Amino acid sequence: MESPNYIYAPTPAIAEQFRCRVPMKGTRQLFIINGSVQGSGKPFSFRMEKGKRLEEILQVISVRSAESPLSIAFENNIYFEKNSEAKILLCSHTFSKDKFITDEKVSITLEEGAVANIILMQNEHNGAVHNTLFDIRMNASSKLNMIFVTLHGGVIKNTVSASLIGENSELDLSGLYLVDGEQQVENDITLWHKVPHCTSKQLFKGILDNRATARFTGIINVVPDAQKTEAFQANHNLLLSNDAKIFTQPQLEIYADDVKCSHGATIGRLDEEELFYMRSRGISGHQAKLLQQMAFAFAVLEKITNEELRERMLSLVEKRLRGEFSDCKNCSKNCC
Repeated sequence: MESPNYIYAPTPAIAEQFRCRVPMKGTRQLFIINGSVQGSGKPFSFRMEKGKRLEEILQVISVRSAESPLSIAFENNIYFEKNSEAKILLCSHTFSKDKFITDEKVSITLEEGAVANIILMQNEHNGAVHNTLFDIRMNASSKLNMIFVTLHGGVIKNTVSASLIGENSELDLSGLYLVDGEQQVENDITLWHKVPHCTSKQLFKGILDNRATARFTGIINVVPDAQKTEAFQANHNLLLSNDAKIFTQPQLEIYADDVKCSHGATIGRLDEEELFYMRSRGISGHQAKLLQQMAFAFAVLEKITNEELRERMLSLVEKRLRGEFSDCKNCSKNCC
C-alpha cells in the first residue's frame, strides 16, 4: 500500500483521552489500537514504493486500552523499496492501569538505495510490560538511522537483530533510556556484517535513578568475507543513586582481518567538579544537575535530523528529568 493512504485521525473516544503534542504541522498520523490498525482490524503494514519519497513524518501511535486482553502479540511490517525514502515516528502509550503485557515484532527491510529515519518513543505506565523484537535487513547502499527514546515504562525490552546483507549499507543505531523508581529497561542488540564495505554505529545512553535497573547487551558479528567493515559500539550510563543498577556487555566477534571495529562501555556519576563550577556561577544545584544530564543525553538526541522534532524531544526529555513525569505514577495515559 502506498504511504499517502495513511492519513488517520483518532476516533472521538481516543481524542478525549489523549492528545499527542509531538508531531509538527503536516505529520501524517495512524493509530494502532491493541495491535490492530484503527478501523481495519489488521496489523500495521507500511510499504514505501520504488523511487518514492514521503516528505512528511509518518507517526504511528500504538496504544493499549482496557478493551483488549491483558496479554497480546502482534507483528508489524515496514518495507522500503529500491531508492525510496521516508521518516517514521513510532510511539507506544497506555490508556488504562491494566497490567498489560505486549509482545511485538517489527520487520524492517530496506532494498537497494533506500533511506529511512525511524524514531521510537516509548512512554507507558509503571505496570506495563512491552517486549519488542526488531528484525532489520539492509540491502546494498541502503541507509538507516534508528533512534530509541525510552521515556517511561514498567518493563521495556528492545531486542534488535540487524543484518547488513548488501555492500555499502550504513546503519546508525542509537538509544536514550531514562529509568527511575522500580522501572526496568533492556536493550539487546545483535548486528551481523555479512558483506564487505559496510558501516555501523551504535550509541546507547542511560540515566538511572532510585532502584531502577537497565541492561545493555550488544554483539557485532563480522563474518570472514566482510572485509573493509567499519563497526563501532558504545554504551554509557549515569547513575544518580546508589541503588540504581546497570548491567552492560558490549562484544565483538570478528572473523575478517581488514576491518575497523571498536566497542566500549562506561558507568559513572555526575561530575562534582562541573557541578561546583556551575554553582559558583550562580546556578542552583538542581539546575546544574539537570544541565549536566541534558548534555549527556544530547549526543543521542542530536541524531534526530528534523530540527523541530528534535527540539520537541529535547523538551520531553527535560520534563522527564525535571521530575514532571512524577504525576504519571498514578495515571495511565503518559501523554506526550
